[in-house]
Amino acid sequence: MTSVMKWLGYIQPSYLPLPELVKFVFFANLSIVGMNVSLMWNSVGFYQIAKLCIIPVLCFLEILFDKVRYSRDTKLSIMLVLIGVAVCTVTDVSVNSQGLIAAIVAVWSTALQQHYVHHLQRKYSLGSFNLLGHTAPAQAASLLIFGPFVDLWLTNKRVDTFNYTMVVTFFIVLSCIIAVGTNLSQFICIGRFTAVSFQVLGHMKTILVLTLGFFLFGKEGLNFHVAAGMTVSVIGMIWYGNASSKPGGKERQVYIPISEKIQKHSMLSSQSELGQKV
Repeated sequence: MTSVMKWLGYIQPSYLPLPELVKFVFFANLSIVGMNVSLMWNSVGFYQIAKLCIIPVLCFLEILFDKVRYSRDTKLSIMLVLIGVAVCTVTDVSVNSQGLIAAIVAVWSTALQQHYVHHLQRKYSLGSFNLLGHTAPAQAASLLIFGPFVDLWLTNKRVDTFNYTMVVTFFIVLSCIIAVGTNLSQFICIGRFTAVSFQVLGHMKTILVLTLGFFLFGKEGLNFHVAAGMTVSVIGMIWYGNASSKPGGKERQVYIPISEKIQKHSMLSSQSELGQKV
């Protein structure tokens, strides 16, 4: 896949240090395992609540590391999206100690992985295809090596004893192809905007899945509170897009070191003295 994209000209020569690659692969793999284990050990309702917690964690990471400031409207629009998605997706909520730990690991690893995507693209001037070309082979190789052992540890089942029919193999290959497209769309969206915007946009997928489900499989799951939650979510997403695009809606603060301030002040002082002499 990487060689094909290079041949087509989508991947240009670029550099990503090995320590950065290892950290990214670690966060990405931990996110995949954490999300699946969270769904396995928790109820669907608590799993959805855990997914909603990714946005506040991402906001915290952007404020902490990127010095991003959110306007009041941007904060309120994010809250509206979270409330709407929670209303239409969260039903039964049950949790245990194992599930809680898995959910915490899943939320933080996913947030760190998505924040790291934006960090690497900005720091090393990597395009979406470049980053995918660097990370996909390493991530695939690490999952192929360690995945079966982790799966055996968590489920007490060996992957080589599963009955791989033609239909099962077809859908495994299809899911891998779709995963490449999913990762690429994630890198494009996060690189163009931010991880928080990607998460807000990602909840639109939840609304679309629910809507298609009602049209394709009947309307027995459609009731007032689900329809109300979907409506509130869409309003929140539109509000977020409008609020975050305005000046001051979501901006990165630039801090000038004290040494640079002193140097600039001394240069201005010397220039003014020179002007007075002339």
